[in-house]
Amino acid sequence: MSQDERRAFQQTLRALWRNYGVHFSKEEAQLLRTHVLQGVEAGAPTRDVFGLHRVLTALQAARLATEEIGLRGYALRAAVLRAAGATPQSVRKDFGEEMVGALQAFQRVEDVLKTKPEAMQSDDFRNLFVSRCGDMRIVLLLIADCVNRMRLVRDTTNLEAQRKLSIEAAYVYAPLAHKLGLYTLKSELEDLSLKYLEREAYYHIKEKLNATKKSRDAYIERFIAPLREKLDAEGLHYHIKGRTKSIHSIYQKMKKQHCAFEGVYDLFAIRVIIDAPLKEEKAQCWKVFSILTYEYESNLKRLRDWLTVPKSNGYESLHITVLGPENKWVEVQIRSERMDEIAEHGLAAHWRYKGVKASGADNWLAGIRAALEQGDETMLSHSLALGQQGGQAVYVFSPKGDLYKLPAGATVLDFAYHIHTRVGDRCVGGRIDGRNVPIRHKLESGQKVEILTRENQTPKAEWLNIVVSSRAKAKIRASVHDLQAAEGNLAKEVLERRLKNRKAEWDESLWNQFIKKKGYRDAKEFYKDIADGKYDPATIVEQYIELQREAARPQERLPQHSAEEFNMQQGERPFEGSSDVLVIDKNLKGIDFQMARCCSPVYGDDVFGFVTTGGGIKIHRTTCPNAPALRQRFPYRIVRARWAGKGTGKYPITLHVVGNDDLGIVNNITSIISKEEHIMLRSISIDSHDGLFSGVLTVLVDDTQVLNTLIKKLRTVRGVKAVSR
Repeated sequence: MSQDERRAFQQTLRALWRNYGVHFSKEEAQLLRTHVLQGVEAGAPTRDVFGLHRVLTALQAARLATEEIGLRGYALRAAVLRAAGATPQSVRKDFGEEMVGALQAFQRVEDVLKTKPEAMQSDDFRNLFVSRCGDMRIVLLLIADCVNRMRLVRDTTNLEAQRKLSIEAAYVYAPLAHKLGLYTLKSELEDLSLKYLEREAYYHIKEKLNATKKSRDAYIERFIAPLREKLDAEGLHYHIKGRTKSIHSIYQKMKKQHCAFEGVYDLFAIRVIIDAPLKEEKAQCWKVFSILTYEYESNLKRLRDWLTVPKSNGYESLHITVLGPENKWVEVQIRSERMDEIAEHGLAAHWRYKGVKASGADNWLAGIRAALEQGDETMLSHSLALGQQGGQAVYVFSPKGDLYKLPAGATVLDFAYHIHTRVGDRCVGGRIDGRNVPIRHKLESGQKVEILTRENQTPKAEWLNIVVSSRAKAKIRASVHDLQAAEGNLAKEVLERRLKNRKAEWDESLWNQFIKKKGYRDAKEFYKDIADGKYDPATIVEQYIELQREAARPQERLPQHSAEEFNMQQGERPFEGSSDVLVIDKNLKGIDFQMARCCSPVYGDDVFGFVTTGGGIKIHRTTCPNAPALRQRFPYRIVRARWAGKGTGKYPITLHVVGNDDLGIVNNITSIISKEEHIMLRSISIDSHDGLFSGVLTVLVDDTQVLNTLIKKLRTVRGVKAVSR
């Protein structure tokens, strides 16, 4: 330890022990010293990746946690023992289970922070982080430690470690500090992380702010002067203050608005805070609003009324942008003393004020903030447990470091289906911390889970008793159903081939009778039992052929008539075309056919028929997306088809329309459809985003000629970019 570090060490210790009530007996101080020496002798590094002395920075973090957060004696013990590399086994005897839990929590957090930076940018990761801490005092101590190290690594040469620390500060510790009402520390973490991650942008904004400070202060005074005069004349009790945005906030606004520093006109905001009784707050705020908008021209598009309807976190204020001197737009915030305290102190103020409703999480965080103010460590250690009782999620990592959120009690199989249905269908187990676990193994937050699969694995109905997520249950049901359907189709195809080899005719009506005689109401169940080996296909074929013979015997005894006695009935239409072509006509009887929904054929399209497993026929367009797969897998079930007669005028078609989100464009589209005689609009769905709209129209048309005419007319509408079927 250098001379400067030694002096800082003594100064920090004196500040902790003398000024902030962290008193240790000589015996306890000696125990801490002993553990530090033991850690060093055992090979624990005395300096971190930045070259900073671990024990000294731990004491500085404890001092910061004491001074700026309100943490007490627990912080010093936990911070020093962590820095010394003490193990849970070595501290159990001297400091008890509380310190053991602290060291275990530090280790869990270090494991969680090894993930890739992209995963840290979500609320799920912060929820996992807090849950792995196990004690809110650990969270607070880690925030203080991060702030302290961010202050000290300004001149480090280890830029990669500085970048990693800055990412943690920006995405983990700053949001947590904000939720806990530690706004000063939150702003410092954001600004320092920007300084290290985007150095040029940080100094550019800082120099611009310094260069404009005097003129900015003078402008604020010119803006306030006439307003102050009118407010005094009304006899209002108030005070006014100006607030410059943080460098991080300005940078975010520049990125969002895609502008330079000069393009950010609201570099500062002016806050008018009135002192009024609770019942008169809103009335007086609106009175200030009327005075302000009378004095200065306002931009009502930027009016934000959080007086009438507060934000979900309880924030109340009235924001308005007005045109001040020199034609500059200025944001003014109008609120009461009570509202300002809630805005400044966050959830702690919610907790103190009666009648302010908050969510369960808000009440939990409010209790933590109040415990900080009261110095109540018992309440602090208990507060996290209360927060975790409502936790209904498990957070786990993939081998690549991606974070996934699953319901509490989730198993390896839940995780497999969360990744992908195919992974879930072939899951045979998992690997956690280097050991193999079965598919029913329950997951814990923070674990890195690798799914083990096997190609010959298939989903099973009993898996529904293993998973807990509705998503996994739905996928298992669908996969099992598809598997059973595929096996049933295969069984049916085997029977069809055997009958064909026996030169036996497949009679759908007779076949259904045969299935009912077997005791089945549903043909799928019959085919499933064949696939499962309950019946021998050869035996089934023999039984069916015998049934055919029995059905044919009565017909053989019918009297025979000469062809000369037969007269064709009037009105019957001779079959047109070759006998192997299905002719689709509105008068077609005795054949169960439907238009396929995947491509929605219209009279006039080139089409073909596909024999379904139920015996009916689905009509597809030849350009259907599913056509290549059907022809390749089931060529023997393809039926040539063509149209005859006239269209029925009842063909539903879905059209996709994309264009600019201009005023009246939707009315123009619907107007064209309504003017067409042979077209009926069934439904319309419009989604607008970033100046574009995407519409889905369902219309009823007679034939392809009417449809093509409609598409041409829609493409002529101004603003429409594309129309597709």
